[in-house]
Amino acid sequence: PASIPKRSKRTKSVAIAYESGQGDGAEQGMSEPQRPCWEPRNWRQQLENIREMRRSRDAPVDEMGVQKCFDSSAPPQVMRYQVLLSLMLSSQTKDQVTSAAMLRLRQHGLTVDSVLQMDDATLGQMIYPVGFWRNKVKYIKQTTAILKQKYGGDIPRTVEELVQLPGVGPKMAHLAMNIAWDSVSGIAVDTHVHRITNRLKWVKKETRSPEQTRVALEDWLPRDLWREINWLLVGFGQQTCLPVNPRCAQCLNQDICPAAKRH
Repeated sequence: PASIPKRSKRTKSVAIAYESGQGDGAEQGMSEPQRPCWEPRNWRQQLENIREMRRSRDAPVDEMGVQKCFDSSAPPQVMRYQVLLSLMLSSQTKDQVTSAAMLRLRQHGLTVDSVLQMDDATLGQMIYPVGFWRNKVKYIKQTTAILKQKYGGDIPRTVEELVQLPGVGPKMAHLAMNIAWDSVSGIAVDTHVHRITNRLKWVKKETRSPEQTRVALEDWLPRDLWREINWLLVGFGQQTCLPVNPRCAQCLNQDICPAAKRH
């Protein structure tokens, strides 16, 4: 093991896990070295309970979330554009407000070309009162122009390209990959997912931003759960684990949640 300190930091933990048993008889150090070292206490039970609480799928996100905002009979390219647009509108905006704005846009005919032909005032009237609507008018126009010039009117199919678009952040990019391209590229973390995973201590140490939370979750959460976790926790956050005054008394996790207010 004298060679261990010379290794690069990135492979250090793996190297130690594999080498700990060599020559010193410490066999137990070698069990399943590929497993992540850390996972939260009770997380599987907590997840099961949240699934149970979300079984009726009647939260705003289920009825008016981005996956319900696009015209499913539109050509695939138009559909993908509408998914991206609804994601851009949805940041810091309630699902009900995003859904209503998308409906107004779709009634007008929502395509790359129709948005490019629309003047800013008209676009503003249609999306008002979504949060930061003036900025979003600007971002939507800029992004739509880029899609037309660079992607033939479609949306990019990688997270790296999506986050380069004006007004598109990592959460939107991962959701766009999932909903528009049916591809799981990462966990989409919004304020609900960020808040709840910190409350449940699904992060090793408290995280300051949704992006930090995404990295922390992807480190241990099995990949086959990545797609589900966003809609599951967003709806749970809208109905039970509220930002202020969470309804702990109605929560199936009240006995195993580190943040539960137990009366």
